Amino acid sequence: MDDLTLVRDHTIYACVMGSRAFGLATRASDTDRRGVFLAPTPLFWRFEKPPTHVEGPREEEFSWELERFCELALRANPNILECLHSPLVERLTPAGEELLSLRGAFLSRRAHTSFSRYAVSQHGKLLADVRLHGAPRWKHAMHLLRLLISCRDLLRTGRLTIDAGPDREGLLAVRRGERTWEEVDAWMARLTEETDAALTTTPLPAEPDLPRVADYLRRTRRASAALDPAPRG
Repeated sequence: MDDLTLVRDHTIYACVMGSRAFGLATRASDTDRRGVFLAPTPLFWRFEKPPTHVEGPREEEFSWELERFCELALRANPNILECLHSPLVERLTPAGEELLSLRGAFLSRRAHTSFSRYAVSQHGKLLADVRLHGAPRWKHAMHLLRLLISCRDLLRTGRLTIDAGPDREGLLAVRRGERTWEEVDAWMARLTEETDAALTTTPLPAEPDLPRVADYLRRTRRASAALDPAPRG
């Protein structure tokens, strides 16, 4: 079974991400698709294991095998957690529905560390652009601001919201280059301070609910094995 067949035939959850999911799309925005596929359990009984992720078959499409997806979500990987909260769902099987029901199980205070590290990395790239070109890539600056807002609000409320909401117009103004870098950088610094402050009173648990996620993965693997119990090839 080739990699693209795994995506075509075994996807349990697929959604649109990026600007379209964040409410920040323009006419020029791409359609970024993300998905989760469940590799049939007998494929793990061979020396050659199924892939942890697959690009394609469409442009701007990327999918993870379920176990890898859960591992990253438990680590509070920002891209993975946000994928679970997309309002633009394109495919959903019963196994995918249960995955979405576990969204809260993946959320923990680990998000502060993972989101912050990602933000520091992206901020460094923006600073490099400013030094080289006199201005950042405004689209990237906009998305970093949105990520910081999302992290702050997650820590404040215990709920992850990816839509730009009331910040939409301000963020789009950044994308159009209508704010100075000094203004944008100050906004980022303020959001970072607010995020750190929110950590001290957050309702999020210290750790994700690993037993609940592990139970889901075991049951899903067993169900897949029962459908095709004999290893082949």
